[in-house]
Amino acid sequence: MYPVSDRFLARLAESHQVATQVQLFLTDGRVVDLAHTGGNVTVDRAQAIRRTCSITGADPTLIPRTPADQLATYGARMRVARGVTYGDGTQELVPCGLFRLDSVDGDISEGPVTLAGKALEVIVQDDKPTSAYTVTGTVVSAITAIIQRSIPDAAVVSAIVDQAIGRTTYDVEADLWAGCQDIAAAAGAEVYTTADGTFTIATLPDLLTTDPVWAVEAVEGGVYISGNRAMTSESVYNGVLARGENTADNIPPVSYLATDNDAGSPTYWGGPFGRRPMFYSSSTLTTTSACMQAATLKLAQAKAPNASGDFSALPNPALEPGDVIRVAHPDGTRELHQVASFSVPLDVSGGGEFAITTIAAKEDS
Repeated sequence: MYPVSDRFLARLAESHQVATQVQLFLTDGRVVDLAHTGGNVTVDRAQAIRRTCSITGADPTLIPRTPADQLATYGARMRVARGVTYGDGTQELVPCGLFRLDSVDGDISEGPVTLAGKALEVIVQDDKPTSAYTVTGTVVSAITAIIQRSIPDAAVVSAIVDQAIGRTTYDVEADLWAGCQDIAAAAGAEVYTTADGTFTIATLPDLLTTDPVWAVEAVEGGVYISGNRAMTSESVYNGVLARGENTADNIPPVSYLATDNDAGSPTYWGGPFGRRPMFYSSSTLTTTSACMQAATLKLAQAKAPNASGDFSALPNPALEPGDVIRVAHPDGTRELHQVASFSVPLDVSGGGEFAITTIAAKEDS
């Protein structure tokens, strides 16, 4: 979760005045505080571009009409934030994303106008190579090179133990952002931009060992509105075979099979759950040790119960995908859930639904 004060979290459950901010950074250097009437920021871990936004404003002059307008708009960025205004008049704003402005449309005479954007990953995704492009070295250095090829001043932060990878060459027209994800996967990690626009390489927090960052409780003064729960064994695996072969470096094939060897686990390899392996291969894996690390990290995610939840709560813009939250239902049952997606409303009135979808859940004592 984005760092916020205890006062902020307590305020979310109380009646409060919502503060929102949208800043438009034009390519000519101007920064415009964008008057807006609504919109939302959608955050979804399952998407290649985790954050998208749609902002509604009343000013039709935002629609580019002249070549100068277009020059200032193409490549512009938007910074979006939501927070609270305290009784003493001070505010605490939380960033919701830094976006490339992709479209502006609306009634040219009276408005309203809608501005849509995608997080900065899209710049890497769109910058496809026009000749073969090769990376080598380590997970962090290769990902950093790809990102800074497209965004030279991009901040890239690593929260993983770095490891060497094999040389990998991407063909003309390749999706280098997908390449970043593949390289990160060699370390059992993922790469994305956070709410403040920082590129981050990290592993998914472990639901079983991570402390919850927020309580969604159906109690007086709580933020819980409604919820449901589902569970399936689909896409649950108890073995991962990781394989690597790098002909560019003349390295022979390597592999490692990691299995759930806990006899007390519901997904025990060879137990009642059966054997359900998944397979992962990458040219970045050049040693058996690298395959073992990738397989072991992927198994930890693959064998997690495929439980999901859909909740409606009072909005918390500080959440991040992967955050662990504690949910207390009206019947008194308590669960730990891991956030997968949500949408932050930007209505200036403070309204708007805040729906949270989770990717895993377990009973909480």
